[in-house]
Amino acid sequence: MLLLYVLLGIFVLILLVAYFHLDTFISFVIVSIGLGLACGMKVTAISQSLEKGIGGTLGSLVIIIGFGSMLGKLVAESGAAQRITTTLMNIFGLKYLPWGLALAGFIIGLPLFYNAGFVIVIPLIFTIAASTRLPMLYVAVPMLSALSVAHGYLPPHPSPTAIAAQFNANVGQTLFYGIIVAIPAIILAGPVFAKTLKKYDPKPDTSLFNTKQFTEAEMPSLGISLFVALLPLILLTLMPWLKSQFTEPSPLYTFFAFLGDPSISMLVSVLVAIYFLGIQRGRTTKSVMKSLEEAFKSVSIILLIVAGAGGFKQILTDGGVSKYIGELLAGVDISPLILGWAIAGVIRICVGSATVAGLTAVGIIAPLVQSQGVKPELMVLAIGSGSLICSHLNDGGFWLFKEYFNLSIKETLQTWTVMETIVSIVGLAGVLILDQFV
Repeated sequence: MLLLYVLLGIFVLILLVAYFHLDTFISFVIVSIGLGLACGMKVTAISQSLEKGIGGTLGSLVIIIGFGSMLGKLVAESGAAQRITTTLMNIFGLKYLPWGLALAGFIIGLPLFYNAGFVIVIPLIFTIAASTRLPMLYVAVPMLSALSVAHGYLPPHPSPTAIAAQFNANVGQTLFYGIIVAIPAIILAGPVFAKTLKKYDPKPDTSLFNTKQFTEAEMPSLGISLFVALLPLILLTLMPWLKSQFTEPSPLYTFFAFLGDPSISMLVSVLVAIYFLGIQRGRTTKSVMKSLEEAFKSVSIILLIVAGAGGFKQILTDGGVSKYIGELLAGVDISPLILGWAIAGVIRICVGSATVAGLTAVGIIAPLVQSQGVKPELMVLAIGSGSLICSHLNDGGFWLFKEYFNLSIKETLQTWTVMETIVSIVGLAGVLILDQFV
């Protein structure tokens, strides 16, 4: 009966979000309360579980996700994203342009959340396609596939960061393994798949491209742009390794451990961005702070979704459902990584949201991570990959792509949906291969 309650709860969640278009956070709370009652929990216990789940989830994520949004805002508003793209385009030349754009999309995608990154790169894509006279989607897909991979796989993006927190996964290791898995996913879904899209000839509405185009003088240097955009990656991956070179009482051990903490890494990155991309560029402190405030507002809805998913997971735990599912799935002869990917994929197809899919799958698959000794960092990537599969009509990203490029629904399914599915499947394959070596 517990399994039936969970399946019914997920079905109700899908119905509330996808059919009735009810707010996702409210939907999570309603389903969590219903599941708690079905499991025989007292009303006071349900309330305490929700508070514990929501508070415990947000406590570790608000700083990372909040600072991540601020960093992305400064990278976009300063012209650093445009500098990175135009420079790489010049370096790679016309022949290898898609590879340069894929790399640019990945670098930009590290600090920028997907929707913000999408809006920033669209004018760049349009300008590049017009100046080179290359097919629009041949130029667009390499950049957008890289943005999608960063969104689904890598901290400090909300979904992978939240999933990592739920599994107590090391954020630096998750980022490091994620980059390894991301490389083949971006190559196949980006430059390789883009070669098949030259037959499409979309005619975008140029009035949509209202993002500011910076002049040469307005943009920061390439060195500063790359340094600021990649600083979280540098700190989160390099500091833990440097820390391991010293023993714990050493001052250097303490220093590197401090800088390698995800919250501190993101704080340092934002402070560096405030100076180099804000104050040094002639902006007032008040103006920069206003931008940071707007950036945090933009992720408030995402934080609520993450909070709702945290409450749902806690009900699964306190109601005894997670333990029961763990015992049930322990006898299933299939890799937990594949199972996590598949569960996230099914929810993604039904709900449309990668974030909701990933965080809902966590509560179901969590018992297997401990019982079967799965490396939590790889489980984060497996679920993240599954949450990207088969984006279609119930996904906001699908319509964003369709409308900006003025495609038909059929053409969007043939391009965007296939690209996202390639990213998902290659991601799973990469995780399974990596699992044999780590």
